[in-house]
Amino acid sequence: MKKIITLALFMALAISANAQNVQFHYDFGKTLYDKDFGYRPKMTTTVEMFKSDKWGSTFFFIDMDHTSKGVQASYWEIARELRFWEGPFSIHAEYNGGTSNQFSYNNTYLTGLTYTYNDATYSKGFSLMGLYKYIQKNSSPNNFQITGTWYTHFGKNGIATFNGFADFWREKQAGVGDFVFLAEPQIWLNLNKFKCFDDKFNLSIGSEVELRHDFAFVNGFYAIPTLAVKWSFD
Repeated sequence: MKKIITLALFMALAISANAQNVQFHYDFGKTLYDKDFGYRPKMTTTVEMFKSDKWGSTFFFIDMDHTSKGVQASYWEIARELRFWEGPFSIHAEYNGGTSNQFSYNNTYLTGLTYTYNDATYSKGFSLMGLYKYIQKNSSPNNFQITGTWYTHFGKNGIATFNGFADFWREKQAGVGDFVFLAEPQIWLNLNKFKCFDDKFNLSIGSEVELRHDFAFVNGFYAIPTLAVKWSFD
């Protein structure tokens, strides 16, 4: 299951506004690793939303994996940042869950602290999270997670964006190691930054690479690229 968290990017784009986007990814996992990912759908749709308010911000995304028979798997995360003070730290609360034809994701609850940095022009930034992670019905439910997110806009007028996340956490998995790594760097070319496109034409084209180790009951390290398009809503 593809997982996307671009919370730091949304925080930069939506300090005083809202941000939403829809992404379509063509996944090469089945092509590159048919032995281990023969079941993996080739198309994933992701819907993301960020909304800020005077008490912090809310972020969620929903992933849906598609086959010719319909949606094969779905996964979602919703996170809340709470901050009643000035400064870079906030209280983080999060829920993860989903299901697929291969297995179900246990309900997972996370809480902890987030540190966020954005430069003065909001052209780059990052966040770091130290979290307690409770995985319901896991044989060892009490765990931890460390998450980092980043973004940078570069090129003339921010013509390209590099963003993504990296997670490292503990999770007891049968037949797989107890520590999981997952990262998803993305690169986007923003067409509305070209003079030949209207500045309201919010289409981006790009790619994501899923870097995973001992994730979702599959042993070992894999690098799985996608081709993607994204439409961002004002």
